[in-house]
Amino acid sequence: MNFSNLFRKKTVQDILKQVAKNEADGHNTLGKHLTARDLTAFGIAAIIGAGIFSTIGKASSDGGPAVIFLFLFTAVACSFAAFAYAEFASMVPVSGSAYTYSYVAFGEIVAWIIGWALIMEYAIGNITVAISWSDYFTGLLDGIITTLNSKYDWHIGYLADWIQMDYLTASNGFKEATSLMQGGKTFENLSESLQSSYLAWTTSPTIGSFHLVADLPALLIIIIITWLVYRGMKESRNASNMMVVVKLCIILLVIAVGVFYVDTTNWYPFAPNGVSGILKGVSAVFFAYIGFDAISTTAEECKDPQRDLPKGMMWAIIICTVLYVIIALVLTGMVNYADLNVGDPLAFVFEKLNLKWMSGIIAVSAVVAMASVLLVFQMGQPRIWMSMSRDGLLPKKFSKVHPKYKTPSYATIVTGFVVAVPALFMNLTMVTDLCSIGTLFAFVLVCAGVLVLQNKKDIPRGKFKTPYMNSKFVFPIMILIGLVISFTNFKQDSISFITNQKQINNPTTIVTSLNTEQTKVVYDFLQTKVTDYKSNDVEDVLGFFHKDKMMYKTVVDSLPIDDSLKYESGFSLFKHKIPMWIFLVSLFFLCIWSWRQNLSLIPLLGLVCCLYMMAQLSVWNWIYFTIWLLIGLLIYFSFSYRNSKLNT
Repeated sequence: MNFSNLFRKKTVQDILKQVAKNEADGHNTLGKHLTARDLTAFGIAAIIGAGIFSTIGKASSDGGPAVIFLFLFTAVACSFAAFAYAEFASMVPVSGSAYTYSYVAFGEIVAWIIGWALIMEYAIGNITVAISWSDYFTGLLDGIITTLNSKYDWHIGYLADWIQMDYLTASNGFKEATSLMQGGKTFENLSESLQSSYLAWTTSPTIGSFHLVADLPALLIIIIITWLVYRGMKESRNASNMMVVVKLCIILLVIAVGVFYVDTTNWYPFAPNGVSGILKGVSAVFFAYIGFDAISTTAEECKDPQRDLPKGMMWAIIICTVLYVIIALVLTGMVNYADLNVGDPLAFVFEKLNLKWMSGIIAVSAVVAMASVLLVFQMGQPRIWMSMSRDGLLPKKFSKVHPKYKTPSYATIVTGFVVAVPALFMNLTMVTDLCSIGTLFAFVLVCAGVLVLQNKKDIPRGKFKTPYMNSKFVFPIMILIGLVISFTNFKQDSISFITNQKQINNPTTIVTSLNTEQTKVVYDFLQTKVTDYKSNDVEDVLGFFHKDKMMYKTVVDSLPIDDSLKYESGFSLFKHKIPMWIFLVSLFFLCIWSWRQNLSLIPLLGLVCCLYMMAQLSVWNWIYFTIWLLIGLLIYFSFSYRNSKLNT
């Protein structure tokens, strides 16, 4: 095997010639139906989903009314990556998105890696959305059944817990609930989610020792959306536009009604937890924006992709940011920011103000919003696979276009199966994190691709180009300022990070790691320490001490259990810092690269922002992602390398 062949590249000229040839003979071409307005609508459909209906609550609770700066910061960070996407989309107007862009900038092996990673963004991301949609839908259904039963004295049964929850959530929830009840907590005092998990596990039918727990509503919505995407881009566009109109009408209604209940005294203090409180929700809010890149997969179905794709991406981010900021101000004005740490903040504030009719409208809107996100992402994955198949990296069937519907039919059906089966069993947190790291990895490579190609004169440029600002001096100065702030304002945290100082575990971690005998020993010991707070719940008693950091440390130090249960230290602590060390080392090399090559500042900042977000994910996500990439490389060397069009 020739090592240089791993980095064989496609040229922009060859890609454009192939597109023109396909259009001329009608072979494997997709229907052209999309305008800038449709692309903007797709972007809004993808971005306004769980972010505005759930994430905004936790972020507002942490940052107070000043959370609006977090949305602005995140929008700017996303815009850096969007500039890079828009430049590539204008340069290479085909359906491959980051996969095709990497083929041009870095070569085949990197293109394969990014194509494989994009499966995490689109296919696994859809599993996340499907599970979230199921939660909203079943919550809405339960509300309707409760209303009918109470109003008309009906006796309609509720959906069983084991058919509306994934297997891993039920299994893990059952174990955690059992540990907490073993520590003295009563079932009634468990969180609502743990109660549901426990009941789903204990009431589910079993085959031997296997519990039949599966999220059937998630399966239902995936089947419906896959059928819609299979039928055609025009149908998908019309459905998306309709759902976007519904979402925007509901959001504008929330703003119009909510503004009359705003009490400006709730905006003081504006930033109760300072900058750290504002930035605490940065990762969650960032992922509310990632849908904009799905627009680039529809390039071949645009009437004028080189003009409309950049417009669609930018307008989608601008419109969504304005809506996020206004909603955040209205929510934090209607109730105190501290009350917003709930899963459904929009419905919550109107219920608190006794406007229950608005809560019902918002619940319906949430179901529509999540379905529109699923639609856009379900369109993206088949088009990535189609592009990889056209290049010979996947079997030919994946590039098959339906003669009537003009959609990648086979790839769409396979995507439906890939999303539907795991959605029945996989845990929401697991798939969310995998989706996040795959997405951010794609963003990093697209930004890096623009930097690699910026000084090459033989590359045909599109109608859109990222504004150039030399980072040679600016970027090192920005790093220097960051270091000064870290060792002045956050000195103790910075020193603790570098020296790997041991960290004390929280009450829940301690209690759930104890066996029955250890729990009894800890409980008996705590009874000798507590004089004014009696409880049979070990976690509850430790939580009482946890309010005072110094007192909590003193109590935990004296607990009659092994230190490994009380503290995290050594390599078990350091391993969680590995992603951040990777980020810090990368900053050093990026600084040298920018100095030598006079790199453009905007894509460089996009790369840094996305790499920082990756560093915020746990080391286990990096490990799972690495395993995923190794599986992909196995497929590449066993099939794709030999069958690549560039090889033949």
